[in-house]
Amino acid sequence: MTDPIFIEDEGPQVLPGDGAAVTVPSGQTVTFLDVVLNAPGPEGMATRFRFIAPAIAKDGGSVDFDTAAADMAHLCQNFALPKLADLGPTPAQVIISLSDSDVPFGEAAPEATQFFEAYTIEGNTCIWEAF
Repeated sequence: MTDPIFIEDEGPQVLPGDGAAVTVPSGQTVTFLDVVLNAPGPEGMATRFRFIAPAIAKDGGSVDFDTAAADMAHLCQNFALPKLADLGPTPAQVIISLSDSDVPFGEAAPEATQFFEAYTIEGNTCIWEAF
């Protein structure tokens, strides 16, 4: 992609993912749901990469938060970081989220299990930021 798709001052923009499986260290099944651009985050504008990970479900899931946290760090470094240049200016933060089901961005879903981690980008590295 040669032209950035980021458009300032238009609010969050949801770009659908391809639903492809993404390999993570735990071996759990993770699929790319979407990327949300121009969304406010705790440290300014954030780019959110959202994934479906059924194994994190609170009822019957086999992946706990600590395992999922390692997967999210891997997703930031190896999936999100390489895609940022095609999405426009580097955001203040990258937020990686895992959900056990497809939850529309910005909607409450108390029945869903969701994990989030935030990262600052320094050079070619994702640096974990505590929420």
